[in-house]
Amino acid sequence: MVVFSALSAFATLAYDGRRSEFARTELLAALRIIDSGEIAADEMIGSWAGAMGHTQFIPSSFESFAKDGDGDGRRDIWGSIPDVMASTANYLAQAGWQANQPWGVEVVLPANFDFTQTDRRSSAEWANQGVRAVSGTLPNFASASVIVPAGAQGPAFLVGPNFNAILRYNNATSYALAVATLADAIMDRPGIQQTWPRDQVPLTRAQVRELQEALNARGYNVGTADGIMGQIHVMA
Repeated sequence: MVVFSALSAFATLAYDGRRSEFARTELLAALRIIDSGEIAADEMIGSWAGAMGHTQFIPSSFESFAKDGDGDGRRDIWGSIPDVMASTANYLAQAGWQANQPWGVEVVLPANFDFTQTDRRSSAEWANQGVRAVSGTLPNFASASVIVPAGAQGPAFLVGPNFNAILRYNNATSYALAVATLADAIMDRPGIQQTWPRDQVPLTRAQVRELQEALNARGYNVGTADGIMGQIHVMA
């Protein structure tokens, strides 16, 4: 695995200009962490974008959420697994994790389901629309969303507050779903039952660029038409 100096990463990003203010703020936070004595400068390693250690915290997140899980007086998300676990748990707790609640459940949608819905509703309200669990019953969520990560032809899920807490860690549905289903596998729960629409071909970069240009022309500001779908999300 390739690792980078967090200091070099943020210094480079600060110079690059696209997110210079963010990078300068994180660079100063990284320097404060080093000055505190919790990690040496040459040991502060992470990803190319500066996300550090096992937890992939950016420096400001380290300052806010890192915990000393092994009692040695340091918060070491690089070398101490107890610190890693305590820090991750603290982050999720602060993000709204609810104990004794599942992340969500795989569901079957009715044939007439309205995919334009974006509101959060209770499990009972979703059930009244004909949403049902693939197996068992729906969790008792006061507020939940239906997501279809692969579109209307793929699996569907009813997700609650704990799924949103994972999204706070990394705002990507694919990431949160991977974490959630991995946790299910560790607990010997069944995996995703419905099939993925593998026959659907993703857009090429040229097609994405064409789509972006069309959206911009119609007044939807999607930024520079570069052929890259979406944005890079850094854990915060």
